Amino acid sequence: MPQVQSHPCFLTPKRLQPEYPLFVFLPGMDGTGQLLRSQTTGLEAAFDVRCLMLPPEERTSWDVLTKQVIDLIAAELDKNSRRSVYLCGESFGGALAIKIALKAPELFQRVVLVNPASALHRRPWLDWASQLVYLVPSCLFEIGALGLLPFLVSLGRTPRSDRQDILKTMRSVPPETVLWRLSLIREFDVDDRQLRQITQPVLLIASALDRLLPSIAEARYLVKNLPNANMVILPYSGHACLVEADINLYKLMQQQHFLDANAKAIAVSN
Repeated sequence: MPQVQSHPCFLTPKRLQPEYPLFVFLPGMDGTGQLLRSQTTGLEAAFDVRCLMLPPEERTSWDVLTKQVIDLIAAELDKNSRRSVYLCGESFGGALAIKIALKAPELFQRVVLVNPASALHRRPWLDWASQLVYLVPSCLFEIGALGLLPFLVSLGRTPRSDRQDILKTMRSVPPETVLWRLSLIREFDVDDRQLRQITQPVLLIASALDRLLPSIAEARYLVKNLPNANMVILPYSGHACLVEADINLYKLMQQQHFLDANAKAIAVSN
């Protein structure tokens, strides 16, 4: 993995596969991209994986952040313009993925949204509750990360080492950055008409035991308004489902028949 930079960049696994479809992962509020590690091996069976890394001090608008990620993807496609691109966003990254898919739809063949944080503007009580975070003194943020852990993951399904990694990544983000990204989620406002412009196949993954966001209700809303979307519910998973031991994103995509012909052919050849 590359060293931390002062601007958004892609973390690149050691195994580069430029002839494979490109899989771009946009992480949650932590922005580190480090928590995708448990999924990378499975995804590499059919994809060339990139994971967005946001610097700890990164505090830009949706428009700027959207453009930066589009530029990163375009730079990858300059190396091989013929391959398909899968865009996957989790939580905060799910909201960002929606913004990116609207801004540059021509870049993507498939979109995966995992418990996307796109609901606050339609649920006043969530918006109100999110503002309470601003009352927490900065010195208590590190302690608060421990209290937030049961809301992020299903503890019994998450290995102890991964729980420690989650706490580490949460504590690596300055309180000012947490508040900034939370303000972006509160400002996120994509209406039904805009959602209908996203015509690529979209897979919604929603956790039934998400204690942080109403992910099933949001997934149902998105499936209703996205022209070509399907939903899968994870009955025993929490918000950060991709760190759970029994969740395999690549297998979920296979089971939902979400791989295109090229990805299927590569998977078979492996």
